[in-house]
Amino acid sequence: MNTTTRTLDSLQIRSIIFDIIAISFIYFVPTISHLLSLPVYLIEPMRLMLILALVHTSKQNAYILALTMPLFSFLLSAHPVFPKMLLITFELSLNVFIFHLLVSKFRSTFVPILISILGSKVIYYLIKFGLIQFAILKSGLISTPILIQAVMTIIFSSYLFFFYKK
Repeated sequence: MNTTTRTLDSLQIRSIIFDIIAISFIYFVPTISHLLSLPVYLIEPMRLMLILALVHTSKQNAYILALTMPLFSFLLSAHPVFPKMLLITFELSLNVFIFHLLVSKFRSTFVPILISILGSKVIYYLIKFGLIQFAILKSGLISTPILIQAVMTIIFSSYLFFFYKK
């Protein structure tokens, strides 16, 4: 009998461990916010995990997280609501796509990640505006203040820049 065994390489193991940590973090964000009396959700925890995945795992794993974190959150807590969960999934996936599209065209990673975050946010808000206008979403257009989003975008972009500068 011919059997084939496949071993996991270190990147795959690192990706699996990272995914468990990322999804656990997303799961515990409400609890962490409550325990610390801080609105942890304002640091964009899903994007934070996505940025960390882009740096510390693979392109494929970043896509897996972009597709699964919003779904996992929705299935466990019914938050965000289904249309917004789909929108967040699209935004995070678009973030990964734009980043990988641009990263080979620039010397550093700062501009590609900055453009990918800003571009995916612009598309997110355009679609969200349409969903609100068609009464598919019943929420305000901007839930996290723009200033906080801008600061987080600079922090995320700087992290990639400094990590890849080494």
